Amino acid sequence: MSGGDAGVSAADLAVDHRLALLSQSFRFLLEVTPVDADDLRDDFLEGREPDPGFTYRELDTDPDVVRAELDAIDVGEVEDPVLGQLLRAKHREMELQLDMLVARDTVDFLPLSVELYGAVSPSLRAQAETLLAGITRTEAGDEAFDAEEFLALAEDEIAHYRADDPDLDMHAEIRADVNGVMVSGDTLLIGPDTKVQRARAQALLHHEVGTHLVTQANGSHQPIKVLGVGLAGYDETQEGLAVLAEIACGGLTAFRLRQLASRVVTVHRMIGGASFAEAHEALVADGFPQGSAWTTVMRVYRSGGMTKDAIYLRGLVELLEHLGADGSLDQLWLGKFSLRDLPLIGDLEDRGVLRPPRVLPRYLDDPATHANLARAAGTEDLATLLEGHA
Repeated sequence: MSGGDAGVSAADLAVDHRLALLSQSFRFLLEVTPVDADDLRDDFLEGREPDPGFTYRELDTDPDVVRAELDAIDVGEVEDPVLGQLLRAKHREMELQLDMLVARDTVDFLPLSVELYGAVSPSLRAQAETLLAGITRTEAGDEAFDAEEFLALAEDEIAHYRADDPDLDMHAEIRADVNGVMVSGDTLLIGPDTKVQRARAQALLHHEVGTHLVTQANGSHQPIKVLGVGLAGYDETQEGLAVLAEIACGGLTAFRLRQLASRVVTVHRMIGGASFAEAHEALVADGFPQGSAWTTVMRVYRSGGMTKDAIYLRGLVELLEHLGADGSLDQLWLGKFSLRDLPLIGDLEDRGVLRPPRVLPRYLDDPATHANLARAAGTEDLATLLEGHA
């Protein structure tokens, strides 16, 4: 793309490209997640270690070096006002992430996490507590896929997308240093001890592959490369969109909705000073199995306090409000960005700066999807999302 063809100069795009490349030089979520959570679980559950001391992977890159490189990128040089606003916000987000990596597993981590992801508002807490109190019956656990079986399902899902675009960079692998299932860049990472309930498998594929990997593939194809790694604050809308995919395909279960609510109340308890053991005890009292409660508390307490897990429910609520106000999801497939940036993305699209999505989520091909989304749009009683599903 030559400079100025679509209203954004080559110099502006060069700043964007440098920022995107630097963002890819560190793997933030992987680096704040313990490598030994599964090893410590039994000791905790059997009462031998009430305050588990997690181990984290060595940082791939020195945060101070990355910070020096980030400081050398002058986003103030960007002339396009829309792109400049987006890149300044991304620059600040990366500063916070680097500060968090330096503060990993110290008391300084939590305040930075609150600045990056926010805390729990009274209204969100009330919604979560209402769900926990109102949904008392969950489906019986069925047989589960192990890591190898789920990897095969994920590779088959990716193959469907590659049939539409053979050049897609989408991958899946089992990683020994990962707990559960997560996406990092263009790869779905699966922990070797992962178990995925059969009733949840399709919903999880649409969450991870159909949302996170699809938007990464589409965003990395854009002239503005930060759309591939994610604009500032993209996580909340991404996770909300991924849960919306679970609703769309009819795979949102009662247990899953309670799990999302439990993350919100656990973040609130952590910020309020509850210990790891107290937060776990509270979830067990709320009716969660001990192992499930462990996973939730570990995710929230990792690295000194990760408030990110409150954004799943918050992002979902915001998207339901968006749909209820006749908002569309169409532009959200262009890359990874926050719902609040939709007007700015719309401006770039109207000016011809952005390319159409390479692929769209497969669940959109199913007519039942649109009925499920229409039924969910605008609902304020989140428990009704389970009607006809769980």
